Amino acid sequence: MSIHYTIQPTSPAAHIFTVTLEISNPDPTGQVLRLPAWIPGSYLVREFSKNIVQIEARDSGENLVGLDKLDKHTWKAAPVQGALKLTYQVYAWDLSVRMAHLDQNHGYFNGTSVFLEVIGQAEGLHTVDIQAPSDPHCKDWRIATTLKELEAERYGFGSYQAESHDELIDHPVEMGTFELLHFQAAGVPHELAVTGPHNGDLQRLVNDLIPICTHQIEMFGKPAPMDRYLFQLMLIGNGYGGLEHRASTSLIAKRADLPMLGEHKVSDGYRQLLGLCSHEYFHTWNVKRIKPARFVPYDLSTENYTTLLWAFEGITSYYDDLILNRTERIETDSYLELLGRTITRVRGGSGRLKQSLAESSFDAWTKFYRQDENAPNAIVSYYAKGSLAALALDLTIRLETEGAKSLDDVMRALWTEYGAKGIGVPEMGIEDVAQRITGVDLSHFFEHAVRGTEDLPLRALLAAFGVELRFRPGKNGTDRGGKAAEEEDALRNKGRIGAKITGDKIKQVLDEGPAQDVGLSAGDVIVAINGIKAVKAEAMLAGYPPGTTVTIHAFRRDELFERQVTLAAPSEHYAYLKIMEEVEPEVLARRVSWLKGL
Repeated sequence: MSIHYTIQPTSPAAHIFTVTLEISNPDPTGQVLRLPAWIPGSYLVREFSKNIVQIEARDSGENLVGLDKLDKHTWKAAPVQGALKLTYQVYAWDLSVRMAHLDQNHGYFNGTSVFLEVIGQAEGLHTVDIQAPSDPHCKDWRIATTLKELEAERYGFGSYQAESHDELIDHPVEMGTFELLHFQAAGVPHELAVTGPHNGDLQRLVNDLIPICTHQIEMFGKPAPMDRYLFQLMLIGNGYGGLEHRASTSLIAKRADLPMLGEHKVSDGYRQLLGLCSHEYFHTWNVKRIKPARFVPYDLSTENYTTLLWAFEGITSYYDDLILNRTERIETDSYLELLGRTITRVRGGSGRLKQSLAESSFDAWTKFYRQDENAPNAIVSYYAKGSLAALALDLTIRLETEGAKSLDDVMRALWTEYGAKGIGVPEMGIEDVAQRITGVDLSHFFEHAVRGTEDLPLRALLAAFGVELRFRPGKNGTDRGGKAAEEEDALRNKGRIGAKITGDKIKQVLDEGPAQDVGLSAGDVIVAINGIKAVKAEAMLAGYPPGTTVTIHAFRRDELFERQVTLAAPSEHYAYLKIMEEVEPEVLARRVSWLKGL
């Protein structure tokens, strides 16, 4: 065996994993080693090497070997005769799906955070011995991972294997006293490993995952690209996130999002959890295997730029909730509410009129993952607007082909032509496949929806499917849209300053609003409105009608200042959708085919 790792949670209380790397045949001129700088699926250079606390190299005689650091995440060992062994400690205290976390309750790691790549030997067998912690608090721990067992028993500590470094780092490991449930979907064994205390109904979650997973496997076509799949779910008091892998996904959710035993309704939190599971599972095809050519292979030492993230995240974001509706996990009204919320989110920022989806995808590394207080005015989400572009593309194809083709057909073709063959999709590949498979000239669509910045023609498209898109003013800062509001005329009579305010602090100032006009800025703390102490500033301002001029006293840093602000009418970008009851039979048939995936 040329590349062998050992990893042990040596000090859960101090959050330290100890890793050894044994290289049978190191480069005779000096072996170069590198830790990834980012993890696939999360497009930000995260500098994982910053968590390496100590590192040393020794030869086969246990003599220390010189180890020079070449850059932030690369080392070069001096030439040796025989084998080379490195030992290093990794600090693991990031409770997310992207890095590593360790305490006396559980351990978790992504390979990108702990496994140095042996440059020049990334292909070929890599083995890892995952050792149990010696801490008595951890005596009942076991393992949940989709790494292939070598000598270990499934769920047990011991040796595992991968065919390359790329495969090794794509199977995260959860260790602890998690609950484990098993189920089958389209003949494929699936597991759900749940970490964290809760009072939820895990069996109901499993019962809902079965049709979601089955639908996706059948949509792309059997056989599934994995012979086993694992959901790793971490439950905490407040959190949300997911990251896809080739045969598993890591998820974080609120424990309150689980349904309670005996509960039959679908709460907002449970709907969100199901959508997260659906989203990450869809990535098994779309981005893990159907991926940009610029990701084949990944270069994890630096940014990998592509204009296609709108498709890999946006199309996935379109299907995640749609599949909940198609599998009857949620009602159609609930799905339309979610769609209305997405439209509201996109329409709420002027950045959508400045940055195209292609640009948003390309700039993910520097803008989307590094958002600041000006983000609504500068960028558009390739997740949110990307999902709306996917919706518009799907409806356009269905209309132009009179229901003979849909986005489903495009995704199946992308899978057959690219994903199943391990070939990366060229930058224009999705557009080319869509036009060829459907027989529709979609060049105008892509030019405007992907490379343009105008709003998508959703109202007209949805109307052709018997769904009415409406807009209204917002009720308050927590309003997410998606539903009609009572007394919309009354809402239009509430003044706004064009800023997002939490309590008395301005979080964001929106373009061309009263706040921006008079020079109020993010970070300013409003202390008084018309001489009255500001307690809930947004609600106080809403008590005045549009056109009213108010006096605002605020602090910027430690300096008090005053502004006269003339309130504006509220923005009417809060979307909601309604099923049209009286429609022609062909419109009804269109709607049913779209929503039910027929």
